[in-house]
Amino acid sequence: MIWIIFIGTMLLSGLASLMVRSAYSRYSQLGSSTGISGAEAAARILRRSGITDVMIESQPGTLSDHYDPTNRRLVLSDENYHGTSVAAIGVAAHEAGHALQHQAAYAPLQLRMAAVGITTAAGFVIPIVGLAGSFILSPKIALLIMAVGMGIIMLFQLITLPVEFDATARAKRLVAEMGLVAPGEETEGMNKVLNAAALTYVAAFIGALAQFLYYAVQVMGRRE
Repeated sequence: MIWIIFIGTMLLSGLASLMVRSAYSRYSQLGSSTGISGAEAAARILRRSGITDVMIESQPGTLSDHYDPTNRRLVLSDENYHGTSVAAIGVAAHEAGHALQHQAAYAPLQLRMAAVGITTAAGFVIPIVGLAGSFILSPKIALLIMAVGMGIIMLFQLITLPVEFDATARAKRLVAEMGLVAPGEETEGMNKVLNAAALTYVAAFIGALAQFLYYAVQVMGRRE
């Protein structure tokens, strides 16, 4: 059963990742008629929302873009920071959407920020218990720890879904309102990139849920 779950979730994750990279690769070749870069698109969105304390920075890597709420940084990969494609603008707008969530104290984002510490701890403990738990703990206790740890990770992934979907919705709305990409092919391409990216978070949640259910069933079986 564990191998079925593992292989199934890996395939789902791989498919979602493939869809993202395929959409991104295609629409990173489609330039925006506005000619603005991802960095400028993010800056315009932040200025429009009155956000002046978020730094926009670049870093190496592909699709390494993220918003750092702790340090108030919007980090874009070099390609999206400097790029003028509809993909670059869409990704930058999505990350700017997280900054807008932070400004508005969007509840799911606040909850996810609060849960980072315990989720990191769970991710650290699970492999240790999985590899060495049987030598120092009873199987029942080891399974219980694994179930609790996966439950924490599963809940974190669940909280992540509205955070990411809302950031995408904000990005699509603001890009359209501000005319950062043209209607038609450009908007359609940007939306395909953002929609594909959203699937990776769905896949991550399903994978975490499947693993949590596996360990939860094992714990219940032990109790019986």
